[in-house]
Amino acid sequence: MSLFDSLDMRAAILDGNPGGSITINCLPVPQPAHGEMLVKLEACGVCHTDLHVWKGSVRPGSGKPAAQILGHEGIGRVVSTGPGVDNFTAGDRVGIPWLHNTCGTCDECLAGQEAFCQFQRAHGFDVDGGFAEYVIVDAGYAIPVPDGADAGSLAPLMCAGVTAYSAITKAELKPGMRCAIFGCGGLGLYAIQIAVRSGAFVVALDISEDKLELARAVGAQATLIADDTAIGKLESLGKMHACINFAPTAATWPMMIGSIRPRGKIVATAMVSNPVPVNQEWLTGTGVVITGTSVGTRLEMRELLRIHTDNPLSMKIKEITLDGIKDALEDLNSGQIEGRIVIRYDVIS
Repeated sequence: MSLFDSLDMRAAILDGNPGGSITINCLPVPQPAHGEMLVKLEACGVCHTDLHVWKGSVRPGSGKPAAQILGHEGIGRVVSTGPGVDNFTAGDRVGIPWLHNTCGTCDECLAGQEAFCQFQRAHGFDVDGGFAEYVIVDAGYAIPVPDGADAGSLAPLMCAGVTAYSAITKAELKPGMRCAIFGCGGLGLYAIQIAVRSGAFVVALDISEDKLELARAVGAQATLIADDTAIGKLESLGKMHACINFAPTAATWPMMIGSIRPRGKIVATAMVSNPVPVNQEWLTGTGVVITGTSVGTRLEMRELLRIHTDNPLSMKIKEITLDGIKDALEDLNSGQIEGRIVIRYDVIS
């Protein structure tokens, strides 16, 4: 019997209806099964995907989420391990990303691209996540994190940061290339910093001048309002080697198609369900590569944490308590948040 068998934890519980109530309840602390660990959380980021799940916009064909507890940007310490766990021990500090686990046997998993596994299970979607004081983690997918770094700055890296890093990696940026980044919310701001560090000339686009100001503050060499004039202005800067979309709208598509250079790369990152037109004759004539990215792999997460440890990525963080989670999701829905929101369990009482 574990010390935690008789303990309760506070958690934000979904009522199961799209956009329904989120209540703070006490639940028994869960117990790790074979290959799992129990983690006591220090912090958990609040992501737009949490908003999508709450509102009911889930992956096509997935049905309703099985999880009652959202959250997939957790930072905490292992307090107990189940049978078969030999890569972590109690006291180790770990990150809890979107991926709880994957099948491990499909072509995507075997190629080290487990983020595209069609049988993946995710924290806060398929299994309970980090909007609670404790969470169960698959030991094979937990991420070792540095002891000294602040949990509030680490938490958003578990999804927003690694998604941005994966997008920049797929763009294959090199020094002197030009990259247009559409959408300057949390993901876009991380991507701007990572792209600038690659040596690329970065153009940031958004409909908000306030967000463009943030983009300039983190290193964007040029900023543009994403309107009907943007294509001409992008062309005057030189056709883009890469266009990366973090804005949750199809309105950026004509701008990307109009500004990408031959053999350039368009990387879709935001969850946009509306169809967009592609002219196949244009594709054959330009050789433009159109691809997408979904969060990131365990290897990309380790690479990102090394980058952040050596030279921390900048991000405006709003810290809240667990009790403020519904208001935080509403603020995300209305576009009122600059940067990222993080629930703190270890600092704020």
